[in-house]
Amino acid sequence: MGVVGTLGPAEAACQLVTATASEGSPAEAARTSQALVVQSANELKRARRWAYLTLYAHRVKGDPFWKAVRPNGVPPEAQIKPDIVTSRFYTTCFTGVVVPYVCTTGSAACGQ
Repeated sequence: MGVVGTLGPAEAACQLVTATASEGSPAEAARTSQALVVQSANELKRARRWAYLTLYAHRVKGDPFWKAVRPNGVPPEAQIKPDIVTSRFYTTCFTGVVVPYVCTTGSAACGQ
């Protein structure tokens, strides 16, 4: 015999949010890119009229500003390891072409 399930709350909707920032140090660039992700996620929450918002780290590749110079993305020798991973953010940093340091952060913004 099977168990009859009950209807639970609707599943949350999620959308990938990314941001790239440049600063004088990798730590500053990481903080700025993470703050920009939070700002974008909050804008998404307002636009979708979600009652709540949760961020989950989502791996992303570095997103160089100078795509004409780096058409294939960030070269291995420019990557700064290790990536910065928390429950809310996945941040990858690299040396820039015309700026000292650049970081790209990715999060899945989920809400309902």
